[in-house]
Amino acid sequence: MNDTPPDSLIPYDEIVQEALRAVVGRVLGQVKDANGVLPGSHHFYITFKTNAPGVDIPADLKARFPDEMTIVLQNKFWDLEVTDEGFAVGLSFNQIPAMLNIPFSAITAFVDPAVDFGLQFQAIADGEDDEMSGTAGNDESERDVASRITPSEDGSNVVSVDFGKKN
Repeated sequence: MNDTPPDSLIPYDEIVQEALRAVVGRVLGQVKDANGVLPGSHHFYITFKTNAPGVDIPADLKARFPDEMTIVLQNKFWDLEVTDEGFAVGLSFNQIPAMLNIPFSAITAFVDPAVDFGLQFQAIADGEDDEMSGTAGNDESERDVASRITPSEDGSNVVSVDFGKKN
C-alpha cells in the first residue's frame, strides 16, 4: 500500500494563500474606508519580502532591509490606498516620510496584537524558484510539508499555512 498521497491537480495551496491574503485586503480596506482610523486598540504588524515582484520602497529602506521588513500601522501613517493586488501607505522612518507600495503576494505575516490574531504566508521573491521555504521570521528550518494548516499551540488566533513540494 502506498502511503504517499497523489499529487493534486487542484492548486489548493495557491487558493488558500489567495483567500487568506484577501483577509488582509479586507481589513486594510475597512481602515481605508474609516479614513485611516483604526478601531479601538487595533494595530497591525505587516511583514513582507522587500525583493518580491511589485514591492516599491525607497532605496535606503531596501538597502537596510534587503530580504524582509516589518511595518507597523498604528498611530502615524497616511495616504492608505488598497487595491485588489496590494496596498500603498505613507510611513515615517527616522522622521523621514516614505511611501511604500506592497503587493499582497509579498506579505509573509499579518498580526493584530490587540486581539492576538495573526496570519503567516509564503512569499516568492525575485530569483527564488517555486519551492517555498520557512515562515516570516526566517528562523525555522525549511519544511517538506505537502499541506498543513496549523493553529497556534498557545491558544492564540495565529494561523500558519505551509505548503511545500513533495519529494
